Amino acid sequence: MAIEDNPESRVSYGKELRSRREAAGFTQEQLSQRAILSRTHIAHMEAGRRTPSEEDAQRLDEVLGTGGFFVRFLPTLGDARNVAEHFEVAAEFEKQATVIRQYAPKLIPGLLQTEAYAREVLSSGFPPKGDEERDELLVTRLDRARILDNFESPVLWVLLDEAVLRRPIGGPAVMAEQLRHVVGFGERRRVRVHVHPYTAGYHALLEGLVSLMWFEDLPPIAYTEGLKSGRVWEIPSVVRGCQVAYDHALGDALSHRESLDLIRSVAEEYEHEAQ
Repeated sequence: MAIEDNPESRVSYGKELRSRREAAGFTQEQLSQRAILSRTHIAHMEAGRRTPSEEDAQRLDEVLGTGGFFVRFLPTLGDARNVAEHFEVAAEFEKQATVIRQYAPKLIPGLLQTEAYAREVLSSGFPPKGDEERDELLVTRLDRARILDNFESPVLWVLLDEAVLRRPIGGPAVMAEQLRHVVGFGERRRVRVHVHPYTAGYHALLEGLVSLMWFEDLPPIAYTEGLKSGRVWEIPSVVRGCQVAYDHALGDALSHRESLDLIRSVAEEYEHEAQ
């Protein structure tokens, strides 16, 4: 089983990092240059929003002369998530974001997946997973969606490629339930949903998944993902480029109301097929 996440320890880690950085006479920018980490990366760690990797901790110890303190501190932070390694950092950010805007080219985003849909996705990956591993991953994925229990935060916008609606993951009954689930969020105004239709042709985000996140007191980030790979972007120019690409794609998408109508229609088709 995964070790439970320890947010309080992350905050303590961040406070200790800030204290030792200031004691060494470094600004965040100066530490970032010496430790070969971005200033934003360090800001997120100091705010308790991001768990450093072992390599990060080693660099901090070396630059700050802390004798391995930050590496030894790592086990107390825990590892909250049975998620793909390339998604671990993004998963941490996701829980702290005040605004999330996602583009999904192939699958319903994890935050909106039903149990049946998620189980099918996790069962169909390669290499194959045993039932116990799959179930642990399933629990983690469903638990991620608890951030939507609070109506106020995060504000979630989801841009779905029409292919997401048409790909019958798990069969017609599973898809009908899944699409009704998305519609339910949209009808309650909890999630703003847009569908990018086939008829719109090529658009700026077509090549892969993009997730944009904003925070109350830290710079925004972008997360992009491909086959068994993903990356969190903190460089302002790159983040802004992803935001502009999202805005361009959104401009060619159906309105929220039109999108919900289309999703309902496709759900009805699956329901008829399942009878």
